Amino acid sequence: MPNPIELAHSPDADDIFMYFAIKFGWVDTKDYEFTNVGLDIETLNVEALKGTYDVSAISFGMYPLIKDEYALLRTAVSFGEGYGPKLIHRKDKKLKRNFKVALSGKYTTNAMLFRLYYPEARPVYMDFLEIEKAVVSGKVDAGVLIHESILDFDESLEVEKEVWDIWVELAGEGLPLPLGGMAIRRSLPLNRAIDIENILIDGVKVANDKKEELCKKLEDENLVRISDEMLTKYLDMYASDESVELSNLQLKALNKLYQIGFEHGMWDCPMTTEDYLIPKEYEALRNS
Repeated sequence: MPNPIELAHSPDADDIFMYFAIKFGWVDTKDYEFTNVGLDIETLNVEALKGTYDVSAISFGMYPLIKDEYALLRTAVSFGEGYGPKLIHRKDKKLKRNFKVALSGKYTTNAMLFRLYYPEARPVYMDFLEIEKAVVSGKVDAGVLIHESILDFDESLEVEKEVWDIWVELAGEGLPLPLGGMAIRRSLPLNRAIDIENILIDGVKVANDKKEELCKKLEDENLVRISDEMLTKYLDMYASDESVELSNLQLKALNKLYQIGFEHGMWDCPMTTEDYLIPKEYEALRNS
């Protein structure tokens, strides 16, 4: 009997890319049967707080809120390296201290960093696909663009602040900007959790190894919102070899993110990321 695993991811191109090598049958999934659902990242964050899915994409900035129910996976991670979400506004508008800003969700990493940097701003939360239009129309004074929106937006808009620059000011130089990753329900048996993590790692590896073929298939089947050069550029940013497995530098960046959150009272205890990963030593002991 196959073991059913429900995996939730966002519909943006990097999540689609990192999962669909599994969906297309290019990865050995052993006795697991994966089903997937695509939801915007804030919906995924809220559902993770409820414990809805076995495996889910989440914003790194909300992980401390679910650390007792979910372990953090080492794979399918997205970090910014000199880039990231962008705070934009109309060129004909000057922002006041208490400007009204559209954010993609209360629990997103970019919202966490934004609120720390702009404590007097008045956030409103909406689907990230609606943010650009809300700024252009004047419904809000500014908005933080994420995902593919950062690559191409209305010519009436300009960038006020890069979230990357906020991160550097808060965290210091030399660390990538943590954005999102995957979490797995702790109620799954440990040996199963290890299997699933390894399958997902293989999926991201295969996706990168077969990048051109996979991109063409995703475009042909209308599974992504962008195509051609823009798709390649976006995947180079957020779904590359750096997404396969957390590096020591990425772990250091996550620990800095969680230190910043703790120091600003966003959660009630300090945490070290390594303590919340699936223990790999169990696999070695099992196989010895």
